[in-house]
Amino acid sequence: MLKVEGIHTYYGLSHILFGVSLEVEPGEVVCLLGRNGAGKTTTMKSIMGLVPPRQGRIFFKGEDITGREPYQIARKGIAYVPDDRRIFADLTVEENLEIAERPRDGDGWTRDRVYELFPALREIRNRRAGCLSGGEQKMLAIARALVTNPELLLLDEPTEGLAPVLVRVLEEQILKLKEVGLTILLAEQNVRSALRISDRGYIIDNGRIRFKGSIRELRENEEVRRKYLLV
Repeated sequence: MLKVEGIHTYYGLSHILFGVSLEVEPGEVVCLLGRNGAGKTTTMKSIMGLVPPRQGRIFFKGEDITGREPYQIARKGIAYVPDDRRIFADLTVEENLEIAERPRDGDGWTRDRVYELFPALREIRNRRAGCLSGGEQKMLAIARALVTNPELLLLDEPTEGLAPVLVRVLEEQILKLKEVGLTILLAEQNVRSALRISDRGYIIDNGRIRFKGSIRELRENEEVRRKYLLV
């Protein structure tokens, strides 16, 4: 579904990504692991067109989307949940979902369906988003992405700043998304959490992919984990 081929991305004169390549097959949950500042978020932003790569190509379902505007990429079927959530603080939970909802024929994501996935949001649907806890805002950001009915969901650091009990709740919700066939690329520092929910993994360090393989291979490669993930 997604193929990233040798992208080089810059912030001004600063070279951040060096030939990053990765693939995500339909229905997979793939994790992109790395320490803070390793290049995870820049990879996500490059895919979404927020920081277009200067070299390399990005393909979505076989179509070259390199250099497209973010709104065009979103319309193709990719949704991005940034690490800082970017919800509309002055709007209610319901209003945040309403303005993002893009109905789809058949078994698509609606507000009612995301309330089933996140029942806590239903209870606070009339509360202003800026008054929510960090965990509630994370759930809202994911729910808002889902009602756009994406085929590929990009999750950037979804467990960052959450208490352990909320991390487990979020893991269960991501696994439910996997069960219904949603394809997910997950950028994460929380290695243990990512390994519990992913099918395959990549490790990025200093803007370069240092490892790719199955979750089993990653679990068994203690040297790589210690060198690049400090675990």
